[in-house]
Amino acid sequence: MKLYGALIFLLTVSAACGLRCYSCTVADPKSCTDTETCIAFLDRCYSLKPEVNVVSKGCMASQLCIAPITCCEGDLCNGAVPTGPGVILLLLSSALITLFI
Repeated sequence: MKLYGALIFLLTVSAACGLRCYSCTVADPKSCTDTETCIAFLDRCYSLKPEVNVVSKGCMASQLCIAPITCCEGDLCNGAVPTGPGVILLLLSSALITLFI
């Protein structure tokens, strides 16, 4: 039961700290490792790959998310490699299933 309390606490703290997004303008999307915490009204992470071989990533307001801009809602969701709470929760749920089943 304490594990559930700790999990809820961690999710609450991560939500209260604000959205985090990868932020860069580079030629190789995999080399984008800088992150930023978005200010209050910027509620999406975005990725933009125009015709030129340059990728731009950062924070954006949801109203501005139109093609060719790709937007997403989770922490660090605009990265090339899956990271952040989604991966941690997947691993945690797999461990819990293994322990209890």
